Amino acid sequence: MTSPATTSSFIVGSGADWAAAIESDDELEAIETDALVNNGESVGQFWGGGTSLPMRQRKSQQQRSTVTVGVADVDLTGGQDGAEHQYADFDTIDWLRDIGRHRRRNREVQRRRRVNYRGRLAAAFDSVSGWLCVGLIAVAAGLVAGVVDIGTNWMSDLRSGICVEAFWFNKEQCCWSANDTGFDDEQACAQWYTWAELVGNKNKDAGAYILRYVLYVFWSLLFALLAAMLVRMFAPYACGSGIPEIKTILSGFIIRGYLGKWTLLIKSVGIMLSVSSGLSLGKEGPMVHMASCCGNIIAHLFPKYGRNEAKKREVLSAAAAAGVSIAFGAPLGGVLFSLEEASYYFPLKTLWRSFFCSMVAASVLKLVNPFGNDHLVLFYIEYNSTWSVLEIGPFILLGIVGGVFGAAFIRANVWVCRQRKFGRLGQFPVAEVLAVTCVTALLAFPNPYTRMNTSQLIKLLFSKCGPEDVNELCDYKRNTTNDFSGSAPAGPGIYSAMWKLLLAFGFKIIVTIFTFGIKVPSGLFIPSLAVGAIAGRVLGNLLEQVAVSNMEAFPFRLFCRVGQPCINSGLYAMIGAAAALGGVTRMTLSLVAIMLELTGGLQYIVPLMIAAVTSKCVGEAITKHGIYEEHVRLNGYPFLDNKDEFTHTTIAADIMRPRPGEPALKLLYQDSMTVEAVERLLTNSDVNGFPIVVSEHSHYLVGFVTKQELALAIEYSRKHEDGIVSESLVYFTERLTHGGDARRSDQPPELKLRRVVDLSPITVTDQTPMEVVLEMFRKLGLRQTLVTHNGRLLGIITRKDVLRHIEYLHNIDPHNLLFN
Repeated sequence: MTSPATTSSFIVGSGADWAAAIESDDELEAIETDALVNNGESVGQFWGGGTSLPMRQRKSQQQRSTVTVGVADVDLTGGQDGAEHQYADFDTIDWLRDIGRHRRRNREVQRRRRVNYRGRLAAAFDSVSGWLCVGLIAVAAGLVAGVVDIGTNWMSDLRSGICVEAFWFNKEQCCWSANDTGFDDEQACAQWYTWAELVGNKNKDAGAYILRYVLYVFWSLLFALLAAMLVRMFAPYACGSGIPEIKTILSGFIIRGYLGKWTLLIKSVGIMLSVSSGLSLGKEGPMVHMASCCGNIIAHLFPKYGRNEAKKREVLSAAAAAGVSIAFGAPLGGVLFSLEEASYYFPLKTLWRSFFCSMVAASVLKLVNPFGNDHLVLFYIEYNSTWSVLEIGPFILLGIVGGVFGAAFIRANVWVCRQRKFGRLGQFPVAEVLAVTCVTALLAFPNPYTRMNTSQLIKLLFSKCGPEDVNELCDYKRNTTNDFSGSAPAGPGIYSAMWKLLLAFGFKIIVTIFTFGIKVPSGLFIPSLAVGAIAGRVLGNLLEQVAVSNMEAFPFRLFCRVGQPCINSGLYAMIGAAAALGGVTRMTLSLVAIMLELTGGLQYIVPLMIAAVTSKCVGEAITKHGIYEEHVRLNGYPFLDNKDEFTHTTIAADIMRPRPGEPALKLLYQDSMTVEAVERLLTNSDVNGFPIVVSEHSHYLVGFVTKQELALAIEYSRKHEDGIVSESLVYFTERLTHGGDARRSDQPPELKLRRVVDLSPITVTDQTPMEVVLEMFRKLGLRQTLVTHNGRLLGIITRKDVLRHIEYLHNIDPHNLLFN
C-alpha cells in the first residue's frame, strides 16, 4: 500500500504516463498558460501545478465520447509560476499533497537525467539548488543586518549630538582616535558635539540641559512618527516582532504579503527608526522576520522551492535560523532557535541547511563588522573569573525572578494588546505610537541608564570594572588605583547607581508592556535582557558588598580570598538577563546557546542552564504559554502547538461537521451529476473541497476533490474541449457506469475528472479518540480528515474545527480564528 504522503495527494499517474500524454514541453506550456489566465488575470493553478492534455488515442466509441481532464506538474516544465495563487490568503497548505508533488517532480527529474546530457545537467543543478538557495539567503540576510546595525547605531546617537568632523560617524566611531568615549554625553570626546554645544552653548548649566532634553524628545518623536507612517502607508505587516507570524507561517499558514519585498524594505527602515526613537524595543526579533523575507524572495528564484509551499518552508526555517544568527552573532543559537521555537517541520536535511545558512550569515556579518570591535558577538565579556557552587542559590533566585517577571509581563502585555485590538485604542495607531514615544522620552532622559541605548546599557551591566572605568558602577573605595584584583567596599557612586538602576528596572518593565505591540517594528529580546541584567547587577552588587563586609564569615570564607574577586556582578547581570528572556519566551536550549555566543562566556554554561530551566518552570507554573504563543492565540492564527497535550475524552464524532441542526454536508456524486450541477455547487459554497460519494442514496466514500482544482478543470474543459456543455455528465471515477454502450448521437460527451480526485483521502472513524485525530493533524499537516462509519461518510473535521474545539475547552471564544 502506498504511503499517505503519496496517496493523499490527487492522482496524476506516473511520470511515464504524464510524459506520454504530451507531445512537447512547448505544447504543455501553452495549455498551462491559457488555463491559468481568466480575463487577462492569473487565477492560480491546481495543486499539481497545471493541466494535462486529454488522451490522444481512443480505441472505442465509449472513450471517444469521454473527455479526460487531469493535472500535471508545472514545476517540471518551467511554465508559469502559479504557486503564488494556489492557496488563498489566510489558508493552510496541504503538507501531504505538496510533498507528493515534490516526489513526483523528483521522479521526473531523474527520468530526464537518464535521457540526455541536458537532463543530467538539470538534475545536477537541482541537487545543489537547495544549498545555493540558503547560501544566497544567508548573504542577503547578513548584508541587511549589517546595514540595519550601522544605521541604528548612527541614528540612535543622533538624538544626543553629531560628529562635526564626519557626520556619518556615530559617537563611538567619532571618538575612536581620542580613545575616551563613554556611555553618556558628558564622557564623549572633543570631536563629538551635543546639540546644545552645536548651537553655541558649551556650558553645563540648566539651559544646556533643557535644550538637550527638548531636542532628545524632538528626535525621538520624529523617528517614531516616520516609522509609524511608513508602516501605515506602505507595509502594515512590517509592524511588531514578526516571530508569532513566522511560527504560524512555518506551521503551514498562508499570509499573503507578509514576507514580501515591501515588507522587507519597510521593516528594515522602520526598525532603524523605531529603535533610534528610544522606545523600549529591540531589533533582534524583527531580524528573524527580515531574514524570512529574504528567504521567501530568493526562494522564488528556484522553482523547486518557490512553487511548492511545503518545500519553501524548509528554506524559511533556515532563514529563521539565520535571523537569530545575524541578530546576536549566534549561528548555533540560531539553528537551535529555529528547531525549538520557530519551525513546525524540521527534517534532518533542514537542520544541515539551517546550520549552513547561519554560518554564512554570521560570516557576512563579521565581514561587515557593524559592531566595530572585531568581535562577532554583541556583548563580548573580557573576564573569565570562576564561580562557586555556593552561588547556585542566587542563580536559582534570579531564575525565579525571571520566571515571575516573564509571566507577569505576558499577562499584562496580552491584556494591553487585547484592549488595543478590540477597543478604541487601536483606531489611532500613529497617535498611540507618538503618545508612547513622548512618555518614554520624557521619563527616560533624566536617568542616564534609561537615556542610553538599551544595547549599551546591557553591555555596561555585563562588563567588569577596570582601572580606566570612571562610571558610577565602578566607584569602589580602593587602597591604590591599580588594585583591581579583588573585591572592595562600594563608594557613593555605586549606591547612587543602584537607585537609578532600580528606577530603570521599573521603568523598563512598564514601558515595554505598552510598547510591544504598537504599530512600529519592535522586538522583545533586548528589553527583556535589559530588565534581567538590571536585576542581576543589583543582586550581584548587593552580594558583593555583603561578602566584602563578612569575608571571614560562612559561607564567604569558603570561596572568597583576599586579593581575588569574590563576587562578579557582571556575571549576575548575564544570568539575570538569561532568566528574564527565558521567562518571557520560555526558551531553554536555544537561550543558553544564544547567551554563550552573545557573550563568549563558555565557562558560565551551568549557571545559564540553571537560570533558564528555573525561569521556564516558574513561568509555566503561572502562565502556560510564552509571549509568542499568546500573541498567536490573540491574533487567532490557526497554530497547533506541538507542545500542548490533549487530555479530554472526546471522539471524532463530537467535533465533526455537520452537527445536529446544521445544513447537510455538500457532496459530489461519482457519476450522476451534470456540469451545470457541479458549477452550481461551486458557486453556492464557500468550502475548500468536496467529498465524493457513490450516489445520493449511497454515501459510501469514493474520494475528495478540492474546489479550486474542480473549478479550473471544468473551466479548462469548457474552453478547450469540443462538445462539453452544461448537460454533460461528470464522472469522478475511471469506470463509466453505462458499461460499453455507445452514446446516443444527441447525448453530449461526458467529462471525466478522475485525475483531479484524491481517491485515498485521510479518514478516521467516528469513534476515533480526539487525541489520535489531533496527532494526525499535527504530524501529517492535514487540512481536513473525513469521518466514516463502516465506509459511509458521516462528516468532515477541518483544522479549524480542531482549533475551535481546543479553544472551547479552554473557555476561549472560538470565533476569533483567522482561518479559511
